[in-house]
Amino acid sequence: MPAKILLIDDEPRNLIALSATLRARGHTCISAASAEEGMKKLAEDGDVVLILMDMMMPEMDGYEAIPLLRGVRNVPIVAVTARAMAGDRESCMAAGAADYLSKPVDVDRLVEIVEAHVGG
Repeated sequence: MPAKILLIDDEPRNLIALSATLRARGHTCISAASAEEGMKKLAEDGDVVLILMDMMMPEMDGYEAIPLLRGVRNVPIVAVTARAMAGDRESCMAAGAADYLSKPVDVDRLVEIVEAHVGG
């Protein structure tokens, strides 16, 4: 089922790669280079049904941003992070993430997670 997904990541290459992968599967993607920009886009676009959130960004990281994004609108947020040490998944989930995806992103896992949250 095609969905509109908000991608929040400060690294343009990550945004391009995630967007290309998701668009190839019929999804619409909008991108934000910061948590602040992501909150604004989420507030402006009522069609967003899922957020992929980079957890390690300057200014405001994902741990700080997730509760603020939920305050804008309560949509599932998938934590996307290069931190894949013991306890990192649990920390993301405790911050309010609905799911967790480690970098480098496994495309099959990405598709599985997206389909679990928006329908396949």
